[in-house]
Amino acid sequence: MSTMTTETTPVLEARNVTMRFGGLTAVRSVDFTVNAGEIVGLIGPNGAGKTTFFNCLTGLYVPTEGTVSYQGTVLPPKPHLVTKAGIARTFQNIRLFANMTVLENVLVGRHTRTKEGLWSALLRGPGFKKAEKASEERAMELLEFIGLEAKRDHLARNLPYGEQRKLEIARALASEPGLLLLDEPTAGMNPQETRATEELVFAIRDKGIAVLLIEHDMRFVFNLSDRVAVLVQGEKLVEGTSEVVQADERVIAAYLGEPFEGDPGAAETAEVDAAEAGTTSTKGEAQ
Repeated sequence: MSTMTTETTPVLEARNVTMRFGGLTAVRSVDFTVNAGEIVGLIGPNGAGKTTFFNCLTGLYVPTEGTVSYQGTVLPPKPHLVTKAGIARTFQNIRLFANMTVLENVLVGRHTRTKEGLWSALLRGPGFKKAEKASEERAMELLEFIGLEAKRDHLARNLPYGEQRKLEIARALASEPGLLLLDEPTAGMNPQETRATEELVFAIRDKGIAVLLIEHDMRFVFNLSDRVAVLVQGEKLVEGTSEVVQADERVIAAYLGEPFEGDPGAAETAEVDAAEAGTTSTKGEAQ
């Protein structure tokens, strides 16, 4: 488990966050805080509402009720504005630009931190060239940080799976976040890649960036996290240190599939998933 002493200054505060899809409630009245310098794990069985909650934190969804604040300011319900405010994320499924180089993928992540406009880019004046050079230097620093500087000109699609995951993290870090959200960062990794990711997350925290992660690999979560919160059926069941959470009988029961009072059952959980997928599809068509 992480042993670094963390500050008590909240970076992220979610208050009474509820997300409904029609008459179905995917996340219910969740209060959640991440402090500066912390690594916090968010776990729960499949269908517990973890990714839905993540989407509420990052502006992909507008919570039906409640607020999400970053450094004391309520976040706007727009993903690019959330990123600009200082929160970056990766996704459960890798979302790299496959036909762009490793360096170009990281440079994409710099867009919220560059001030040059359209005319500056078209005219390619001194200001634009200076900003472009600074962005490339920062991108190379991040590639060195994750160990991919030698592959800067490789296409992202040609990287091994574990390196693609690293590249996605580097792209997120390119926006200079104060909080990094990782959605199942070790999914599909072998033990060596998982260990390397664990070391990378510690290194990110050591740079002063708080980390919130969703992960199904319990060993990974408990080794890393200062605190762990458990979501079950969209509600926060328990929160505490790794030792406290591992010893809680309710957590054990949730993972073994034992019923809880008010358990919606598999059918209603499937309805929530279907409603969420419909909402995402509608948004995509609208864009």
